[in-house]
Amino acid sequence: MWPTELYTADGGSSIARVGGVDPIETIGSLGPLGRFGLGVAAVVLVAVVVLGLLHGYGNRTVRKCRRSPVISFCFGAPSALVLGLLTAAGVLMLGTEVGVFFGVPLVVLSATVFPTVTAIGLTAIGQSIAARAGQDRLPVGILVGGLLGGVAALSVPTAIVIGGIGAALGTGASVRILLGAGGAADPDERTIPPANQI
Repeated sequence: MWPTELYTADGGSSIARVGGVDPIETIGSLGPLGRFGLGVAAVVLVAVVVLGLLHGYGNRTVRKCRRSPVISFCFGAPSALVLGLLTAAGVLMLGTEVGVFFGVPLVVLSATVFPTVTAIGLTAIGQSIAARAGQDRLPVGILVGGLLGGVAALSVPTAIVIGGIGAALGTGASVRILLGAGGAADPDERTIPPANQI
């Protein structure tokens, strides 16, 4: 079985069909309550796994996203757009001769990065909302972010808006943390000028 045959039952290259089943049709066939529950479960599961495995990085990213959401959005919107274009290019390459070699890594990279940064962004939004109610804790932010994910799963337009904002915020904060790691902005890395040393 070639890698392109993993995506469809007939051996085509449509990424939307996994094992002969179209996940979008399956989710669309659920009722509103089922889609809401699936959205909540997906966001909470990804956020718990990501923030649990990447504890220091995840917490710093959520804090950075909450402290300066406009800057994170300005960094993240183009970054998420580039990531989306790479995904589309990977899907298009799957139908060509060299597509398996170049397309599959792009699709796998995007399928790994997009849910991660979207969960981080929704968690940051959820924690900001929860902080307004007096509960400024990360677990509460994960649950409120999961509720936002459930609302996003109700229809395609809300999924595009909420998911896009979450992906842009999470991508921007992640890029800012990765580019700013170990710089002078880190209090542990600051040096004292010789004239001010005691």
